[in-house]
This record gives sequence, C-alpha cells and structure tokens, in this order.
Amino acid sequence: MQRFLVRRFFIAIITVLLVSVIIFVMSRAVGDPRALLLDDYSTMEDWDRMGAALGLDKPYYQQYGIFIKDALKGEFGQSIKQGRPAMHIVIERLPATLQLASASFALSLLIGVPLGVLAAVKRGSAIDLFGRAVALVGQSAPPFWLGIMLMFFFSVNLGWVPPFGRDDPRGIILPAITLGWFYAAANLRLIRSAMLDVLDSEYIKLARAKGVSSQTVIVKHAMRNAIIPALTFAGVTLGALVTGSLVVETVFAWPGLGKLAVDALFALDYAVLQAVVIVFTLLYVAASFTVDVLYAFIDPRIRYT
Repeated sequence: MQRFLVRRFFIAIITVLLVSVIIFVMSRAVGDPRALLLDDYSTMEDWDRMGAALGLDKPYYQQYGIFIKDALKGEFGQSIKQGRPAMHIVIERLPATLQLASASFALSLLIGVPLGVLAAVKRGSAIDLFGRAVALVGQSAPPFWLGIMLMFFFSVNLGWVPPFGRDDPRGIILPAITLGWFYAAANLRLIRSAMLDVLDSEYIKLARAKGVSSQTVIVKHAMRNAIIPALTFAGVTLGALVTGSLVVETVFAWPGLGKLAVDALFALDYAVLQAVVIVFTLLYVAASFTVDVLYAFIDPRIRYT
C-alpha cells in the first residue's frame, strides 16, 4: 500500500513539472507582451528597459529557473495587464470556478448514476431508450453550441434564467448544465455497462435463485460492484470539470479561472496564464491522487499493482 501511494505521488510531481515546462514554453510562443504594451513611438531603449523589468532579457533556462523558484513560494510575478500579483488574481477567481465545477459534478452524478442504473435494470424499455438518447446528445453536442442553444431558449425566448454573469443565483443553472451534461452522459453509459455486466454474472443469478429480493440484489450486490469504475471516472470528472470550464465560462461570461485564462492569453499576460495553468494542474492531480487512494482502499488488489 505504501509503495503504491509513493509511486503515485512521484507520478503526480513529475506531471506538475512537465506541465510547468509546457506552459512556460507555450506562453512565450504566442508572442512578446512588449508588442502590446509599447506603442509605435517607443524606442529600442524602451523595449530593452521593459524587457529587463519583466525579466525577458535573460535566457529561457534562467527565466524558467526563476519561475520554478518563485512558484515553489507561491509567487508567479505581477500581472502585466492589472499590475497586481498574479496569484492574488487567480485566488479571487477560484471560488467561481469551484462553484461551477461543484454544481456540474453534482448534476453529472444525480442524473448519470440513477439513469444508468435504471437503464440497466429496465434494459430495452422506454427508460433505457431515453437514457441512451440523453447520453448520445450529451456526448455528441459541442459545449459551446449547447450553451448557446440553452441560452437562446431559456434566457432569450423564455426569460427564465439570466443569460450570463454570476450576480443572479440562477445564473449558474445554464453553465452547470452545459458543463455537466457530457459527464452525466458518460456516467450514464459507464454505470449502465457496468451494471449489465454485474447483473449477468453468476453470483447475481445465484442470489436471485435463493429468493433474494430484486431491490437487495440491485442495491447491495450489483451497485456495490458496478460503482468501482464509476468512482475512478468521478475523480477524473471532478478534475476535468475544473480545468475544462474554459469554453463554458467564456460563453456565459462566468468570472472564473477559465475566462481569466482566455483574457490572459489574448493580453499575453505570462504571469497570470502560468498561475492559472499551474493551479488547474494541481487541482487535477490532487483529484486523481485522491481517487487512487480511495480506489486502493475499495479494491485491495490495486495496492499491489
């Protein structure tokens, strides 16, 4: 068990380091922020002076070393656009993203798991067909298109919910549905498939032959075994909901980390962009590591892999 956790921990550390290299290189590949900050009347001296102030006059390996050293202290430099510490800006936007991710995660479980179980138990029925239709739409519709359609029908035509923003508590409904529908569909298909495999197993047939009630067979025996792969996917889902909110937050003008990343990209704001991606990575890796630990406790065979 201890060796399994240590190995997973080192994999998490390596993942964070690799992501830090990628975001460092990619953020500088999109262009030099001095091109946006300086006007046409600036001189080469102004260009060099600003490069020295931003640390862009050093070789890339030195810039990366400074970046890692500061990141370990929780410092990512000053925002070029706002003139404030980048991490302070990220922390201000983090609650909005966590709120949206939590609502979407709850939605994906509340819809996906019950529908998946019912679709498996009532295989071939109208409930099964409805569940498969929900899964088909959820996994085939692009999030930006789905968000625009929901906004058009429920905000513009019906006026039931605000089309964008976080000021109204109802404003989270459409973004949560847009972000969570894909994962609700994935949960539905995963639970349905796992339940069908378990329901066709020999020990379930034996339990039915002994006169065990259908409710006990489904809840106590079938769901308990079918939930293991769903637990793994739930951890991945939680991390993906946090990191995958970029498109949805942009469509609905939700003031979270996703929209902040888009704004920082267009402004060539290195500090903010790097801080956002590192926070995204830490959240994703933490969710995956937590699931690995829970998985090892639920299934002892995993401890020795």
